[in-house]
Amino acid sequence: MKVTYNWLKDFLNIKISPKSLAEKLTMAGLEVVSLEEAGGDFVFEIEITSNRPDWLSILGVAREISAVTGTKLKAVNPKEPKIKVKGIKPVNISVQDKKDCSFYSARVIRDVKIGPSPQWLKERLELLGCRSVNNIVDITNYVLFELGHPLHAFDLDLLNQETIVVRRAKPGEKITTLDDQQRLLGPETLVIADNEKPQAIAGIMGGKASEVTARTRNILLESAVFNPVLIRRTRQKSGLQSESAYRFERGVNLETAKLASLAAQGLICKLASGKPCGYKSIGIARSTDPSIKLETAYVNRILGSTISAPKIRQILKALDFCLKAQRKGAFLVKAPGFRQDIKSAIDLVEEIGRIYGYPEIPQTLPAIKPNLNICGQRDIVSRLKNALVGLGLQEAITYSLIDRELLARSGIKPPAQLVEILNPLSREQEVLRPSLLPGLIRCLAYNLDRQQEYASVFEIANVFSGSAGSPEERLSLGIALCGSRPILTKQGLVRDEFILLHLKGILERLFNNLGIREYDFSSQGSGLVNVAIKQQETGFMLDLNKQSLDALGIKNKRVILAEINLEKMLSHINLDKKFFSIPRYPAVTRDISFIIKDDIPVQGLLAAIEAKGLPLLHSAKIVDYYQGKQIPPGFRGLTVSCVYRANDRTLTESELAPLHNSICSLLEERFGIKLR
Repeated sequence: MKVTYNWLKDFLNIKISPKSLAEKLTMAGLEVVSLEEAGGDFVFEIEITSNRPDWLSILGVAREISAVTGTKLKAVNPKEPKIKVKGIKPVNISVQDKKDCSFYSARVIRDVKIGPSPQWLKERLELLGCRSVNNIVDITNYVLFELGHPLHAFDLDLLNQETIVVRRAKPGEKITTLDDQQRLLGPETLVIADNEKPQAIAGIMGGKASEVTARTRNILLESAVFNPVLIRRTRQKSGLQSESAYRFERGVNLETAKLASLAAQGLICKLASGKPCGYKSIGIARSTDPSIKLETAYVNRILGSTISAPKIRQILKALDFCLKAQRKGAFLVKAPGFRQDIKSAIDLVEEIGRIYGYPEIPQTLPAIKPNLNICGQRDIVSRLKNALVGLGLQEAITYSLIDRELLARSGIKPPAQLVEILNPLSREQEVLRPSLLPGLIRCLAYNLDRQQEYASVFEIANVFSGSAGSPEERLSLGIALCGSRPILTKQGLVRDEFILLHLKGILERLFNNLGIREYDFSSQGSGLVNVAIKQQETGFMLDLNKQSLDALGIKNKRVILAEINLEKMLSHINLDKKFFSIPRYPAVTRDISFIIKDDIPVQGLLAAIEAKGLPLLHSAKIVDYYQGKQIPPGFRGLTVSCVYRANDRTLTESELAPLHNSICSLLEERFGIKLR
């Protein structure tokens, strides 16, 4: 939308510079995207939001400037002339469906003199990017830009029996529009017709047959309100775009329709020597919007401000709202007809805030009361998802329906009973999934087929078991890892292949995040590891065998899987947090490097270290794992880092050495380790 500085001055006594005005408009919500000097004037290009069609006019922008700057807006109130001509046959108007056209008016103006427009009119239109045609067409365009309501002028003598019919087009009807294009119409198109044929596509473009030309002597001036949805659909289907359609499809104001018609008639009489000879309208000419209750306390609570009631009244009156005091600090507010976007009190608060000026509202930090108690299943699932994404996994969403063949090829042991679909749409939708893993394996295979070197995905969803008559469902977590991810080290780029230990680390992080402490991983052989929490079996980890990998078409890759029964896991969570002060004294770290048999679980070893090291041992964890040429077959090399600390003093070597040596001796005697 373009407006000019001098044109705005027809409505306001503007005392600020164009640049300052552009800044004020932008801060009030009318973003000025460019400001250019042209022809001794300044052209503002303004970005108009779709909910504010009232800004699509010079008057609409001037009204906002009046409210922002406190400058009085000049009234626009043309008078209906007294028509003394007698014996003039009135124009016949018929509207077939009031839902398509809620208001239609026609003015007859005779003895017009068609010619070029005066220079001032041409210049104003050209600055807005509109070319001059003749004085009548230019006047309708001028009023459209000034007041925001589209008008159309017909050559009255070319209308059959001076009749207007607003109707839907008949199948197969055609019209040649003003752009010299013949267009096929249909029942979805609203047209303005006479007794014979369509003369215009309603709200979009006029027809060539009744165009105003140099031979025109009498005109019919149309001002109407059409259904915005109908105009938009017609415009999209026909591919036509016009300034009229742009406004009609956003919604025009009933009250402006008559005002625009009167204003255009006055200019035609002045610039084309026309004589008004009649006016006729059908439909409602005034909107009936309900009043909205507004309280000063509510405004200030929402905005965090201390705006007084008189100031609120002043702002709303400047925007043409009607106010009626109910009691102290409370109003009944009625929006003007051109503000169709105002529906409730919060809309009024937004108007007050932007005109008052957001920079004038004091900045305060919001009162945030964080909820530290995460107790609902939905909250915990969201927390789990965030944790898994933070660990580098991507969430997948797979189908709830799978085929038996995929289930068999995946190597996942199904439950005794599957929930079968009685009438599956395809073979791929035979049963409800008893596990998330078949779908995740298919996801991995899909990604590997597209040359991805690795994939790590998870899904949290329901799985199903039982019979079709009485199915059971439970919430489950599935994780699938495959391939080798690149890791940049000091020695360069290395490939880290996913193994069961990676998956074990992911699950341990999840358990710690949820406050689960008593968990255990026990190997069952053949790449299967059971996962238990407080000695209750909760899930499993699986290194998929080669037979299953070949059946799924995954070559030269390891696939590591895990599935956890979330309903069992969630019963053990403990989200109570305890905060400790920062230690005042430094810690001392001692490492133990040793060789241990593969079949000895590390968890029991760490528990023994922690028990032996009390009370000075703060923590013990594995920091290195190695299997290679220097390690005998059936063994692995580990390094345990022990951190010692006292809360009341700095530890000395004489205190640490005996304790650390006793831990080493314990490991040698109980677990048969060999120190390195």
